[in-house]
Parts: sequence; C-alpha cells; structure tokens
Amino acid sequence: MTLSASSATTDRYLDPPVTENYTNHGTVDDWMAHYERDISARDRFGAVLRREQSKFEVPDEIVQEQAGQRQDRQSFESAAQLSYDHIFSPNVLGSLRAMTRDVTARYWSNDLSTPMIAGQDRAYHEQYAKAAISVHSGVQEWKLGGDVDYASIEEALSYLITDPALFEPGTPLSFGFYGHAPDREQSAFAQDEVRWKRLALSAGVRFDRYSLLVDETAWSPRAGLAYYLPFADVVLRASYDRIFQTPPFENLLVSSSPIVASLSGQVLRLPVQPAHGDYYQAGFGRAFFGRISLNGNFYWRAYRNYPDDDLLLNTGVSFPITFARAKIYGAEAKLDLPRWGRFSGYLSYSNERGDGYFPVTGGLFLGDEAAQAVSAASSVFPVSQDQRNTVRARFRCDVTSRFWLAAGGTYDSGLPIDFDGTYQEAAAEYGPAILNRVNFSDDRTRPLVSLDLSAGVILSRAERHRTRFQIDGTNLTNKINVIDFAGLFSGTALAPSRSVAARLQFGF
Repeated sequence: MTLSASSATTDRYLDPPVTENYTNHGTVDDWMAHYERDISARDRFGAVLRREQSKFEVPDEIVQEQAGQRQDRQSFESAAQLSYDHIFSPNVLGSLRAMTRDVTARYWSNDLSTPMIAGQDRAYHEQYAKAAISVHSGVQEWKLGGDVDYASIEEALSYLITDPALFEPGTPLSFGFYGHAPDREQSAFAQDEVRWKRLALSAGVRFDRYSLLVDETAWSPRAGLAYYLPFADVVLRASYDRIFQTPPFENLLVSSSPIVASLSGQVLRLPVQPAHGDYYQAGFGRAFFGRISLNGNFYWRAYRNYPDDDLLLNTGVSFPITFARAKIYGAEAKLDLPRWGRFSGYLSYSNERGDGYFPVTGGLFLGDEAAQAVSAASSVFPVSQDQRNTVRARFRCDVTSRFWLAAGGTYDSGLPIDFDGTYQEAAAEYGPAILNRVNFSDDRTRPLVSLDLSAGVILSRAERHRTRFQIDGTNLTNKINVIDFAGLFSGTALAPSRSVAARLQFGF
C-alpha cells in the first residue's frame, strides 16, 4: 500500500493581469492512497482513493484593486478507482476499471467588486466503468473494449451589477440561475497493432454515443504506420485520426438556458455540438553518433464545430462556444541529447498557424457580440494557439557526481489578441508597461523571451535517507512578458517576473 500527500502555497497562483500582481494568493493540497494485491497467480486487484483541492484569489486589474475588489475560487475533487486484471492465458489479458468522482467548484465576490458582484456553484458527479480484453497473436496485438459514463451536472449562477455604465442599456441589474442535467456517454473500440520486420502498423475504430443537451453518435477510425530505413538510419512515421470531442461541461447549462434571453435585447443562443476533427501527421526520427536524436513532425488538423470559450458579460465565468470550422497546421522539430558524458539537453522549434471560420454554430452571444456573430457569417480569425515561432532549449552539465548546473531559454513570437476597447480604457485597466508589450497594429502580443538557470546538489545518497537540494531562477532578465491579452481571467495574463525558487527533497 502506498500513501502520498502534498501541499503548496504561493502568492502568484494565476498569471496576473497587471505587473503589481494584486490578490493572487493560492493553496493546493492533495493526498492519495494506492493499494494493489495479487489475489492469485492470474488475478490482480487494485484500489485508489484520491482527494485534491485548490483555493485561490482571482487577480485584480488596476481599477478593480482601487475599488477594493476581492474574488475567490475554490475547487474540490474526490475520487475512488477500482481495477481488476485477469490472465486468461499467456496471450490473453482481461481488465476491468471502475471509478466514482465528485467535482465541485465555487466562485464568489465581495461587495466592493466592480463592475458586478458575481457568484457561482458547480458540481459534477460521475460514475465510470471500462472493460477491455487484449490478445497477442503472432505479430499482432488486438484490443477490444468499451466504457460507459453516467454523470450529472449542477450549476448555480448569480450576479448583481454595481456599475451599470459599463453595460448595454436594458441589461438586468441582477440575475439568478439554477439548473441540472444528466450526462450519458457510451463507447466501444477495437484496435490492432502489427510489428513485422521493419514495419509497424496500427489501426482501430471507436464508436461514441453522447447525450447531454444534444444527442449525437460518431465513428472514429484511426491508422498509423512506421517504417525503418536501415541505409539512412531513419524511421518514417505517418498517421490519421478522426476525433470526436464532446463539449466541456463547465457552465454549459447556463449558457444553453432560455432564461439568459432576459440579459439582452439581442441574444444568439445555439446548442453546443460536439466537435469533429480529422488529424493528419507525418514525421521522421534519426539518430546521430548513437547519442543525438532528431525528430521532425508535420501536422494538419481540420475541425467541424471548432470549440472555443467566451465570457458571460463581465462575470469572469467562461462557457463553451463553437464555430463552423477551423484549420490548424504546423511543423515541429526537436534535437535531443539524452546523455553525452557529463552533458545532456535539448533544442526544439515549432511553427503553428490556425484559422477559425464563422458562422457561429453553438453557444451564447449577447448584445453587440450577438450582432457581430450574425454579421460575421464568412469571416476568418486566428485561433488562440496561432503562434508562428516557438523555441525551447535546455542544457545540463554534471559538474561532479553530486553537483549539476543547467541553463534554459524560451522564445514565443506572440499570440493573437481580441480587444475591442480603446487604448485609454486599456491603460486604465492594465497600465502602460503592459500595453508596451502588445502590438495593437498586428493584434498580437510582442515576443516573449525568458532565460532560466538551475543548480542542484545531492546531499545524501543513502538508500533510506536520500536528500537533494535544487535552486531555480526564472526570467533572469526580468522582462515583462505578456502571454495573453484580453483573455479570460480578468482580461490578460503575464508570465512570471524574475524569481528564485528553492527545493529541499527528502526520500524515505
């Protein structure tokens, strides 16, 4: 039996919207108990109990901090998992998995919050079971199975507007909602893997049935292959996957309820449909000198009912929306040095582009957003992960058998922004230092650059009392790096400023 527990606290729980880092304290706690036992030579039983919780403040903008706003969030998750494996023969293995899980989340504001006092309670109660059988036959590995998910959702949301001037005329000064709904999902799958000489093939198909606010079924085939070319010492890879992605359950009920029609004279409310996607991928891998590996990957993804998020007025509560389609494509490469004497490290590069396409096919839009969603019937926009150039690097040197040093760096060319206010409004909310890091002419954040250093030492190698100490410095140049602007949590997000963290680890 294994028991584990951890706890952490920080004054920078979320990426803050302003450099002052207002109201950003958070704590995280979790514990887990894991028990496994061989009932017989052919049977094994396992059980896991898990509890996780987080409590944190929502960072304020400048105007909110001046008003005295305080918003808090907390979430709790409790889960119990059971597993049973039975060996029918040396080539046949059966497995059963079952889980019950409760997830709750709360959000509340004090009386000084602006432009509204908002509160929310959400709960998700889930029971899940899965059965599968694996069969080894010559060069083939078969796997068949299915699962069922039986869950229920509860949502309660309320607000009281404290600054009506920031809302469209006619917006109700108060609002309350409570709703619940059952979530039923079932699936079945079959797959096969073949390894023959230099060739590896895999193929499979999955059937899903989804029933929450909409009912839908889908078949999802997939196929992949890898082939080794000995004369070039290269592995070539290619794959295809059709995906079926159900909507997030967070705030799905309130955004789909007819009661939200009272919030505005202009309302666009459409059922949120599951997303369908076709994933294509091709790549290669090659080793050099028996120590260095180079991996390259090219991908293209096409979505129907592309999923995204939006905000309900100024509540800070996000809910799912979908657009007609999206195309995401890119390339990535990684040079990896697992170990060469005292040195190890990696260097990676990726380039990604993503375009989303109107019209809107699901979700809630109010007022001007509803009018824009209707009028932009054929518009194209960059999706949130549209980042053209990303570079990551980290190298480590083991100075001695006990002491090591490492250095790393990050470069991100900048994500797209979606801000329809004025420069003066943005300066009042975020301050000029942040606005200097936003390129409003290109509708993107400016490049993010960070230099990091680390050092570690093994204080004790004793089997029963292993002790290690590590110190990490991040963003040593202390640049103001804007990750996202006009996003969800209070509008924007900043990467950490220069900081140092130390860790002392004991093993027993």
